[in-house]
Amino acid sequence: MNPTNSPKLTTWLTVPEQSDFPIQNIPFGIFRSNASTPPRVGSRIGDTVIDIHALSTLGYLGNCPVPTEALAQDKLNAFFAMGRPAITALRNKISEIFRSDNAVLRDHEDHRLLICQQVNEVTMLMPVFIQDYTDFYSSMEHATNAGKMFRDPANALLPNWKHLPVGYHGRSSSIILSGTDIHRPKGQTKADDQDMPSFGPCKLLDFELEMAFITCKENKLGSSVSTSEAPDYIAGFVLFNDWSARDIQKWEYVPLGPFLSKNFASSISAWVVTLDALEPFQVASPKQDPPVLPYLQYKGDWNYNINLEVWIQPEKGESTRVTLSNFKYMYWNICQQLAHHTVNGCNIQVGDLYGSGTISGPDDTSYGSMLEITWRGSKPVKLKDGSERKFIQDSDTVILKGYAEKDGVRIGFGEVSTKVLPAI
Repeated sequence: MNPTNSPKLTTWLTVPEQSDFPIQNIPFGIFRSNASTPPRVGSRIGDTVIDIHALSTLGYLGNCPVPTEALAQDKLNAFFAMGRPAITALRNKISEIFRSDNAVLRDHEDHRLLICQQVNEVTMLMPVFIQDYTDFYSSMEHATNAGKMFRDPANALLPNWKHLPVGYHGRSSSIILSGTDIHRPKGQTKADDQDMPSFGPCKLLDFELEMAFITCKENKLGSSVSTSEAPDYIAGFVLFNDWSARDIQKWEYVPLGPFLSKNFASSISAWVVTLDALEPFQVASPKQDPPVLPYLQYKGDWNYNINLEVWIQPEKGESTRVTLSNFKYMYWNICQQLAHHTVNGCNIQVGDLYGSGTISGPDDTSYGSMLEITWRGSKPVKLKDGSERKFIQDSDTVILKGYAEKDGVRIGFGEVSTKVLPAI
């Protein structure tokens, strides 16, 4: 075990019970103290945001291979471009500094005030500049449910689905940070009883419960990344809500796939949780039958036991949890996704984002979209305030949460919270 993941580790910082951010996590993000201060790289333990740039300038990082200038950026790209070894080294150093038995910073009050700030006193910013974005379709349960609804229920999966990780190239410019409101999208739709399409606001707005990984290494155009090499290219994960306009999608997706139904917004969490922090939660993938081609074969356990929740909060009233799923259900894992993405010579870049696709479990308590939870609106969900939802309404706030738990340690992602405003 990486010693930074030991359940025995404690910190001299205060960590609330059930916090997503114990000393075993140490995620990375970008924050600003106030409007007059520049953004910089930070981490988090409990409710304390750690100014890593200040740690460096005050001499606490020692021989850590990450230069100070990489920590004074408004995105994590420069830091991540140093690769997994540098990410691991910095995380290890932060763990060392903040352990209960390390008094070097703990007993230096002046420096503590410069380095440690409360999360409610800072503004979180987009963690990375996302140059490109790919969304996969890697949950067999979700693909099967969609196939049953829109195709032949007896042949829900298309013939290629169990042979390759299906994906499409999404729109990176409309990926937004948690807390950013969106407007209901507009587009063409066609009712089943009408001969011609009409234009207007989406009526069937949906969330998609996903995880997404972010790359920290490039390959040259024409080269590929194998499944064994893939972990070296991945910095970590964020939570991801890949919003979908189902009625627009139904009309436009044949023959090339989603366009206006998906490109209006996708929401991500603020903290990038590293692969290092998630090592204790790796689990075996579902058995793949038929066997995959050699370039998609892999060694080790590359699924993750991460609990995933979605909550709907109406404008007035408390929130209601509408699903509890898990990342471990993914049929295609991250190593296979990246290997397939690059097997034709596609070059990836630092900061690229790769969505998992909607993550659904085996029953309606673990489905990852309203499309499935309400089965195309035929089984409305009742919220705590007594109202019902077939899909997401104006003024609803959709909240995604994710966390892994083992041996008394909880590693979480915070949340992705997005309010839906009326179309404009």
